[in-house]
Amino acid sequence: MDHVNLGHSGLKVSRQCLGAMMFGTGENAPCGEDEARRVIDAFLDTGANFIDTANVYTGGQSEEVVGRAIAQKRHKVVLATKGRMPMGRGPNDSGLSRGHLTRALDDSLRRLGTDYVDLYQVHAWDPDTPIEETMATLDGFVRSGKVRYIGCSNFTGSQIVEAQWAAERQNGTKFTSLQPRYSLISRDIEGDVLPAAQRHGLGTMIYSPLGGGFLTGKYERDVPPPSDTRIGSRGGRYAEQALTEHNFEIVDEVRKVADELGSTPIAVSLAWVLSRRGVTSVIIGPKSLAQMQDNLPGFDLELSDEAISRLNAVSKR
Repeated sequence: MDHVNLGHSGLKVSRQCLGAMMFGTGENAPCGEDEARRVIDAFLDTGANFIDTANVYTGGQSEEVVGRAIAQKRHKVVLATKGRMPMGRGPNDSGLSRGHLTRALDDSLRRLGTDYVDLYQVHAWDPDTPIEETMATLDGFVRSGKVRYIGCSNFTGSQIVEAQWAAERQNGTKFTSLQPRYSLISRDIEGDVLPAAQRHGLGTMIYSPLGGGFLTGKYERDVPPPSDTRIGSRGGRYAEQALTEHNFEIVDEVRKVADELGSTPIAVSLAWVLSRRGVTSVIIGPKSLAQMQDNLPGFDLELSDEAISRLNAVSKR
């Protein structure tokens, strides 16, 4: 099992990160607690140690499920969660203010059944709160022992720079990680975000490496997407933006590379992301144990320079 440092820190994380967005206890949860426990146990049994969730996932149920599943092995897990999104209808029930983040962290710790998280991330930028207030609040979490490291998600390059500079001016704690969307069909972070993260010492935890499931090869030209898939269920403009000829050309090349290697489109897509400069860890978000097992070969597959060049060329805009 390959473990690497997360950014400019001493924290060792597996290149596989288990995303817990699908886990829950309610009837509408994509992955119920029993299956989620099987997924978590099997994931940790591979030697991986990195699990990512958020307070907003399945209305807080995800944190509860993860907390119960790792309770007896908490010290073996690098546990990450996030705060920022609405957790109520009040004017102070969302955002990156000191008040909301303090409540959000305490509530997350209660749901997770732990007295600290290894990585606490702000889920998105908040234009209504001064970044100095946010960074000072996060620094307080680290000094209190409730949080070991801090990170951000969905930040632009300039927002990363603003945050790191704010922390430096206050002699506070800087971000250690960034969680961005990145895949063969979504490469926009390469021009600005990834270079900014590298310059400022942030490791990256990539989400949606399969392009929302598109790169698995389960969608076909001129065929309506199944209603039980992400694209099919959302439809409308989301489907129009995903079901483009350019994206199908990418999938065609992914399939060709997979066939040549005796592998799968899933493995090839994950291996490509892992091959990219500046990528630390890649998040997989399975709904079942079978889905997780379908993802794991991608972390062992090594693509040739020729295969990477072909994939780069077809996916370039």
